Amino acid sequence: MVKFIAFLLSFSSVIVLNGQNLLDKVVATVGGEPILLSEIEQQYSYLKEGKAKVPESARCEILENMIVQNLLLNQAKLDSIVATDQEIDAEVNARIEEILRYMGNDESQFEDYYGKNVSEVRNQMHDPIQQQILTRKMRQEIMSKISITPSEVKAYFNKIPKDSLPYLSSEVELAEIVYKPKVNVAQKKVAFDKITDIRSRITQSGEDFAKLAEKYSQDPGSARNGGDLGLVKRGTFVPEFEAAAYNLDKDEVSPVIETEYGFHIIKMIERRGNNIRCRHILIKPEITPEDLQKAKHELDSIRHLIVIDSISFSAAVKKFSNSKEYSYDNNGLLSNPKTGTTYFEIGDLDSDVYFAQDKLKPGEISAPIEKKDQSGETSYVIIKLLSRSAPHKANIEQDYKKIAEVALEHKRNASLVKWLKDHLDQTRIEIDKEYNSCGLQQKWETMPK
Repeated sequence: MVKFIAFLLSFSSVIVLNGQNLLDKVVATVGGEPILLSEIEQQYSYLKEGKAKVPESARCEILENMIVQNLLLNQAKLDSIVATDQEIDAEVNARIEEILRYMGNDESQFEDYYGKNVSEVRNQMHDPIQQQILTRKMRQEIMSKISITPSEVKAYFNKIPKDSLPYLSSEVELAEIVYKPKVNVAQKKVAFDKITDIRSRITQSGEDFAKLAEKYSQDPGSARNGGDLGLVKRGTFVPEFEAAAYNLDKDEVSPVIETEYGFHIIKMIERRGNNIRCRHILIKPEITPEDLQKAKHELDSIRHLIVIDSISFSAAVKKFSNSKEYSYDNNGLLSNPKTGTTYFEIGDLDSDVYFAQDKLKPGEISAPIEKKDQSGETSYVIIKLLSRSAPHKANIEQDYKKIAEVALEHKRNASLVKWLKDHLDQTRIEIDKEYNSCGLQQKWETMPK
């Protein structure tokens, strides 16, 4: 049985949280890895910011969660699981870039908020991100080998009290093909001539790149900052843009380059190893009403080919659908962001999709409908109805896939609990006597194996 050794370590430092001085100390160790009071208090303060009332017992839950995470981390190190520099850098840079996007790529605002520059914060994030990756990999290793059989799914369902079975709303499964209009030659020339003229004003007339970016660039995210894209790592941009950018010297302006977004010119601001900071100006060729009508007609022709069995829907997805869509790599199948499943309650559908699928029978395909992305650009979509359920009480015949997902998750969680119980017996865990009231010892000792 697990032996928890209560102890109180001497104070090691003073921290400040919410304007109050607190004495920092180690409140628990797991396999020699410390958990600090400051870490618990920081998470507790974060919870209080998000909720009107947070019970004192939340600190016990935070500590328990941190002990579990440290158990996983300790085992990951024992099993020689590795988080590569590439994995760590990718997550660190993604988080830094997300913060900067919220701040409009304003590094001075970043430094004012954090009291450190981007490079210092990036270095500070390295170890915590490494630990998160190791913990995630260990959890995945424990749970990834767990599978479930049809008989286990049925047994799981039969254990649910009949009066506890949920009543499910009408749901649909849908697949899509998203077709982007093609720019006509005349409009491409207009855009090319415009950006060529802008480049000449910079390189020959000496006009300011940043001011012209603010005035003319059609990339709204960077235009307001003079075209500044911030400090980013290699692999951030599309290949054509990146190849041109990484060939530039400081203050050099690129030739006009074309990407899927339009025509660009780029100016290098600085380079730090594999990270670069540059400005750009984007001019997009205009999509005309004629281009939109042509795209709609072409997608309708694709739909006809599918209906007469000249091409399968999944093959048409790979050949014609926009590869940037999440559905592209899933044979067009749509995923519900609210649930993480492929099922949509009718009320969750966008109005255009709702009306497109409303009169379809399973297997049928809608006429093309208009779709606008986050930047306001228009594409056309055809929707295939894969399945539709009427409102009903959950049952194994209609809802096997859903029930199987829940049963598998239940089994995975049970396997993680068993793993934790086994490793509580094998790992030295010490908890400060201040947290005896949390009852973690009793809770874990009664945890089923």
